[in-house]
Amino acid sequence: MKRMSAEHQNSINKSKEKIAKPVLLAVLIAFFALFPLFVRSPYYLHILSLTFIYTVAAVSLRTITISGQFPLAHGAFMGIGAYLSALMAKFWGWLPLLCIPLSALATAVIGMLVGFLFSRLRSLHYAVGSLFFGIGVIYIIYAFPCTGGYTGMMGIPRLFQTADKMTYYYFFLVLALISIVALYRFEFSHIGTILKAIAQSHLVASSVGINEAWYRILVNGVGCFFVGLIGAGYAHYNMAMSPTAFNFMATLWLCMYVLIGGINSFAGPIIGTFFLFLLPEFVRDLQEYSPYFSALLLLIVIFFMPRGLVSLPALLKSYFLKRGEGERISNVSGS
Repeated sequence: MKRMSAEHQNSINKSKEKIAKPVLLAVLIAFFALFPLFVRSPYYLHILSLTFIYTVAAVSLRTITISGQFPLAHGAFMGIGAYLSALMAKFWGWLPLLCIPLSALATAVIGMLVGFLFSRLRSLHYAVGSLFFGIGVIYIIYAFPCTGGYTGMMGIPRLFQTADKMTYYYFFLVLALISIVALYRFEFSHIGTILKAIAQSHLVASSVGINEAWYRILVNGVGCFFVGLIGAGYAHYNMAMSPTAFNFMATLWLCMYVLIGGINSFAGPIIGTFFLFLLPEFVRDLQEYSPYFSALLLLIVIFFMPRGLVSLPALLKSYFLKRGEGERISNVSGS
């Protein structure tokens, strides 16, 4: 009887979770959709626009990691998308709204070529190989006068005729939602399941006829498409950029968003990006120490929350349940 009661309670809890997640998601989307109507500050709209941009970049990085690889050139691929779109719009006179998807496709093709070249590399060797590729991309950008070299590229055509921050806010909000939904569907599709199987054991996957190299090339292309897409949008939003915006430090920050949020959860990089982007706004007087706070937070997460900030509610729930159980036992013992 107790077993049936426990099973019934578990089914009720699962039903509540299934209802709670879509409701919470709808509330969050409604909040961000209505935010500019109540907070018209261009500064806060700018900060949130950047948060949407880097959220897509972080989620696309995590998508590649589900295959068991951890690339260290994602910032460089963001730069490839940004510079390709800026060059097409500035020197060929193409519309930015056309340049953005074209540069994303080109970035995906380059990502798949790199994935093909590194298809025999795994774990540390893959990470180091991708790191040197990213460094090489930055030096190539430095070498060409059309990219502005070390000084950076100026006069990039604006995405829209208006400079209103609200217009760009909604553009990046919609682009982020579309990208996140697409990456979610990809991860939880049949292909995503195969990629996770490859990450668990590439030998077992190969033994049942799965073409490991092809799937890793594919996921590399998908991740690079979305980071190239958002990088291109960033270029036309900022209207000026420097190669340093896409160097190894940019990749390192993306890695921190993923790790602090939780690499094993789809929501992890979203939570990590929002937390690290918005944290300095709450400690504005200490903004110069922001990198130190981030580093300290990363250490805390690694030691106390290895599954990231996404696991914090479960940890708190477990803590209070154990505490309540301990108090109940002590009360019974005392009586």
